[in-house]
Amino acid sequence: MHMIPQNLSGATLNRPIYLDYNATTPHAREVVAAMRPYLEGRFGNPSSAHVYGRAAREAVELARKQVAAALGAQPDEIVFTSGGTESNNHALKGAALARREQGRHLITSAIEHPAVLEVCAFLEANGFEITRLPVDETGLVDPSVLARTMRPGTIAVSIMHANNEVGTIQPIRALADIAHAHGALLHTDAAQSLGKIPVDVDDLGVDLLSVAGHKVYAPKGVGALYIRSGVTLERFMHGAGHERGLRAGTENVMEIVGLGQACEVAERDLEKNRAHLQRVTDQLFGLLSARLPELRLNGHPEKRLPNTLNLSFLGIESPRLLALLDDHVALSGGSACHSGGVNTSPVLAAMGVAPDWAVGAVRFSTGRMTTPREIATAVESVVGAVETCRRASSCDAAQ
Repeated sequence: MHMIPQNLSGATLNRPIYLDYNATTPHAREVVAAMRPYLEGRFGNPSSAHVYGRAAREAVELARKQVAAALGAQPDEIVFTSGGTESNNHALKGAALARREQGRHLITSAIEHPAVLEVCAFLEANGFEITRLPVDETGLVDPSVLARTMRPGTIAVSIMHANNEVGTIQPIRALADIAHAHGALLHTDAAQSLGKIPVDVDDLGVDLLSVAGHKVYAPKGVGALYIRSGVTLERFMHGAGHERGLRAGTENVMEIVGLGQACEVAERDLEKNRAHLQRVTDQLFGLLSARLPELRLNGHPEKRLPNTLNLSFLGIESPRLLALLDDHVALSGGSACHSGGVNTSPVLAAMGVAPDWAVGAVRFSTGRMTTPREIATAVESVVGAVETCRRASSCDAAQ
């Protein structure tokens, strides 16, 4: 039976060290404190005119201001959603339906999150044309390739700000300028970047931007979509006139409050958190590189999120490695077992990572709570597991 960490302290026995912050984050204490009154007593419906409703409405609007401030946006440009997936769906489907008389061509990249790629596949099956741009060996989209792909009838471009698997940060401003020069909208999925690097909608030049609460130490089930003033989207949810008529449904007040507080903390502590993430991630990479030969970094060596390391261990299948580490370190793999062998990450395949390396890919993602002591302990566990895997592989080969 696995022990689930309550305080993420790797120093406590039987509690795996958590290095999977790109998958989800724990709730920040300030977020929990902000949400608690709405769990215990402040239950009003924001649409109600009486005092209970007004208090809930004020809480939602404060959170809207907090999210907007973190993005350099205006509060009326923020629509609350159920998370990053809904935000991506609304951005792409909403833009496609609102602008279909202008054209039916959309552009994305080969390394987007499924919450974008699957939406594009849906649109493609319903009469829209999708172009999926390649990336280079570091995971970067080349702006010149986008420029050559734009054409009359291109209505929207969706390129993620930073990749969730390898951390590569895209040149969003350059891509936005190209899209705008051809009359198209630029959407970016900023689920992984908010709180780790600056995310300012004007600096990025984006028209649409997606936020996921559970990536910034807020709850799962809440997110936001930035919609630049003047941009028209088809509504996503039909019903009463919530969220300016774009997203019907009674607001999830408690979690919206949590998202607002999380965004305020992310903005306030950005530089401190970025420095901490870079420090512990550099420590992790340095220690592993010194101990393990045949180690490969996947992603851009510099234009990468400060908390993300995607590393490949030659001659090892990541599912086997992760199984050995299960009681010690919580990580994500870049490949998955199936009945015929191992499936590797489409992101790594798009980057041209050779199969021998791709099958051994593991994503390490640090967080605000990660300590240098945890890193040192995790490295010992990883080195031991890698050596065990390599000895086993040698024995298998000898047989």
